[in-house]
Parts: sequence; structure tokens; C-alpha cells
Amino acid sequence: MTNVCRRRAAAALLTVVTAVSSPLLLADSATRARLDSIERKLDSRGLMEMSNRIEQMHRDIQQMRGDLEVQAHTLKEMQQRSREQYLDIDRRLQQLETGQIGAPAVLSTTDTPADLPVPITGQIPPSIPTPTPAPAPAPAPAGAGERADYDTALAILREGRYEEATQAFNAFLTNYPSSEYADNANYWLGETYYVNRDFKGALAAFKGLVDSHPNSSKASDSLLKMGYIYYEQKDWAEARQALETVVSDYPGTTATRLAHDRLLRMTKEGH
Repeated sequence: MTNVCRRRAAAALLTVVTAVSSPLLLADSATRARLDSIERKLDSRGLMEMSNRIEQMHRDIQQMRGDLEVQAHTLKEMQQRSREQYLDIDRRLQQLETGQIGAPAVLSTTDTPADLPVPITGQIPPSIPTPTPAPAPAPAPAGAGERADYDTALAILREGRYEEATQAFNAFLTNYPSSEYADNANYWLGETYYVNRDFKGALAAFKGLVDSHPNSSKASDSLLKMGYIYYEQKDWAEARQALETVVSDYPGTTATRLAHDRLLRMTKEGH
């Protein structure tokens, strides 16, 4: 074969190879382009999903943070209420222990103990021996039974047996509705309900005292507790009315100071 023939054959072979490889090269380029597009789409979808998950996590964290803040505020309010109730009960029980509450304002002659001997008036002539008569038993003082029942109910309350104290004060008011201790008994009945957070029973007892005994020394404390209960029930209008009545009608009392503090608290809270 001559050189010319060889060159012609090589050229023909090159032409054939070029014709065959060109479509393959074009197909490979298109495939690579499609793969690159798919990869970009997958990457974009993954990033979007990851971004959505991160945003959801942020929302969940914010929700949890808000829930924790609400729970912390609620816990703080519960601690404050418990502290106020404890201080109030402790103060009143201390007054009970020192005898400042519940005793009649003025002791009458019927308060004399029944076992004292009756004095004998006049003189017996020494010349006539007469045996000394035995002292006649004195009658029980009027109201001794109701005072004993009242003291018993107080003793039960002081021991922290609140449900039994509720029954005892209810029984006392049923048996002695006109007793001089009725206002005090009504107040302590309200306290037994209040400690157990029976606000309906407490309101009835405190309101009954204010209506039946407006001049009682317990009227201001009863109105104060009514204000506290309305506050607990979020009845802001009734709470403010009760507390403002304490401030206006009983100036200079401990109840007024406590009512004023609660009114300031309500104002700060926007109520």
C-alpha cells in the first residue's frame, strides 16, 4: 500500500471515529447537566427541609419559654398567697393564745366562778353556838354552756383541724344564734372555709357577719377577706369595692393597711 492509500485510510477511519464519538460525547454532556440539576434540586430541598425544621424548633422553644414564664408567675402567686394566709392565721392564733380575741369586753357578775362560796352577812352572837352552814351551791353562770362550746371550737381551730372546726362553729351558730360570740364565731367559720379554699362558704360566712354585725370588731377583717376572695376569683370590680370600703370605713387599722397593699398590687397588675 502506498503512502497515499494509507493516508486516505487513516482519514476515513478518523471520520468514522469522529462520527461515532460525537453523539456519545453530546449524550455524556447532557447526562452530566441533568445530574447536576438533580443534585442542585436535592440540595435545595434538603436545605429547605432543614430550614423548616430549625424554624419549628425555634417556635417550640419560644412556646416552652412562654409556658415556663407562665408557670413561674403562677408559682410566685401561689407562694405569695400561701405566705399571706400563713401570716394572717399565725397572727390571729397568737392573739387567741394571748386571750386578745373572743373574751367578753366587760366581765359581769355572772363571770364569777361557780365554785366560790357565797359570803354570809351579819354576825352570830358568840353565846349561841351555831354550826357553820355549808355554802349553798351557786347556780352556773348564764351562758356558761355557749362559752364552753365557743372555746372548744376555737381549740379545734388552733390545732389545725379545720374541717372539724367548721362543724363546731356551724353547730355553735345553730345552737346560739343570738350569742355575744356569734360575730366572732361567724368570722372564724369563714376562716376555716378560707383556709380550705372553699371560697363560696367563706364568702357566705364573712358577708353574713358584715350584714348581721356591722359594728363588730371583725367587720373590717371580714371585708378584707372578701376582697381577697374576689381577687382570687379574678372578680376585680368586687375585689376593689370591698378593699376600698375597708380603707374608707376603718382607717388606721391593720385591715386597712393590708387592703391598701392589695389595691396597690392590683393597680400594678392593671386590674
